[in-house]
Amino acid sequence: MKVYLDNSATTQVTESVRDKMVKVMYEDYGNPSSMHLMGVDAEKYMKEAASIIAGSLKVEPKEIIFTSGGTEANNLALIGTALANKRKGKHIITTRIEHPSVLQPLVFLEENGYKISFIPVDQTGKIKKDKLYELIQEDTLLVSMMYVNNEIGVVQDIEEIVKELKARKKDILIHVDAVQAFGKYRIYPKRIGIDLLTFSGHKIHGPKGSGALYVNEKVRISPLMFGGGHQRGMRSGTENVPAIAGLGQAVLELYINFDEKINRMYELKQYFLQKVSTLPNVTINGLPKECTDAFEMEHIRKTAPHIMSVSFDGVRSEVLLHALEDRGVYVSAGSACSSNHPQPSVTLIAIGLPKHLMDSTLRFSMSDKTTREDIDYTLEQLKELVPLLRRYTRK
Repeated sequence: MKVYLDNSATTQVTESVRDKMVKVMYEDYGNPSSMHLMGVDAEKYMKEAASIIAGSLKVEPKEIIFTSGGTEANNLALIGTALANKRKGKHIITTRIEHPSVLQPLVFLEENGYKISFIPVDQTGKIKKDKLYELIQEDTLLVSMMYVNNEIGVVQDIEEIVKELKARKKDILIHVDAVQAFGKYRIYPKRIGIDLLTFSGHKIHGPKGSGALYVNEKVRISPLMFGGGHQRGMRSGTENVPAIAGLGQAVLELYINFDEKINRMYELKQYFLQKVSTLPNVTINGLPKECTDAFEMEHIRKTAPHIMSVSFDGVRSEVLLHALEDRGVYVSAGSACSSNHPQPSVTLIAIGLPKHLMDSTLRFSMSDKTTREDIDYTLEQLKELVPLLRRYTRK
């Protein structure tokens, strides 16, 4: 049996996304910048995708910039905004649990004269809001925070935080990395007050190499790529039309039976956590403090529906990962974007997880395609493998 529980790393494209991309690659393969009919037809796919995405966010199509994925979108949001608005201030606030595609651009900006402040989080990964508000300075330009953490599934109170930030400093800009949140929540950035929002195609059953950045039309942002002036000069380079068309198709399907899909994932998450917690010496990460061993649904729903972080004390994560792989179960030992370069997880460090548990943590992440049978099979393998592997662990 094959069970794929690494959907936070990437998802399988749907058949309709695949078919759309094949059609664009094989039949409607014109360059969208060409003036002839085939170019016009290619451009229509881009306009259609922009319209679909904008509609899902309740924004304007002109406020959508297509990118190669979440990493590029985050880089454009942070560096582009900082460069275009440096006269307004050179102070940026973020958290300790951000994705490397946020943290590394900020390192670059810090090396170029910007000041970066970090918001601490509690043991569940929640931002300490009082500490955030204390960090605001006269020259604070931007606050960047992820909606859903990609490792432990903690969900920030984005709407409440943005409202308070804007009340305290009207011209402050807010960037939200919504790569793990888009398609799991209904997000309306303009209504909330989010100025820039990032998402990625391959997390929502779209193709790899696709993503987008929403930029409020009132926000000034400098391009990072120069050339032919594509996408209103914001991102030069011939557009990847098949990927953009596939992304649009994936977004189109996201909100079909949306509540039903999300409710089912929460039910599977609750079931998995209840069962896996019965194994000895297991720690569940990222849950609200008030969540008890019963894993009540009202508390589970305060976390993301698809991400579960579990530490199996006494078993190295890589060993258990490969043992599960041998049984046909595919999971992650952390963020796939950095898993080939082993280093301590900034998220697990930030929440204060002991090192021996950090080295024993796996991430299980579902999609709306995950079944109860998948979860039951995974639990069976864990119940057999964890005690077995612990016996062979060096003391």
